[in-house]
Amino acid sequence: MTMPRVANKPPLASAASALATSPALHILALTALCSAYIQGPLVKIFDFSGAIGEMNHFGLSPAPLFAVAVIIFELAMSALVISGVFRWAAAGALAVFTLMATFLALRFWELPPGMERSMAMNGFFEHIGLCGAFVFVALHDFGRSARR
Repeated sequence: MTMPRVANKPPLASAASALATSPALHILALTALCSAYIQGPLVKIFDFSGAIGEMNHFGLSPAPLFAVAVIIFELAMSALVISGVFRWAAAGALAVFTLMATFLALRFWELPPGMERSMAMNGFFEHIGLCGAFVFVALHDFGRSARR
């Protein structure tokens, strides 16, 4: 949706408005948001034994089935978020998935004080931020769908 141009709008504000409403920027931002959910599965595909090792490390069994499911889920949900098809549902699913994976993989409170705990804590809160971003996308898209 483009904002109507106001007659006395300063050139910088007009340029910022045009950029903010640019479909290309929206696609780029959504792709950036989903980048870890595209990169991760690609790494798992090209190193499937590593993906199985990761699933085993987190106690997910049968590991090959979980590895394939995670690959398909992350790529499919990313494609839906970026394309806009059921974006709200896919963004919500990625938020829930990320929250569950964060509590599974980044339990910083179980680590002794030090660098490893600090890194895990940073990763934990970065993932909580990702969850918030996906919820924001879901709510924004759901609101737009309801207005149509």
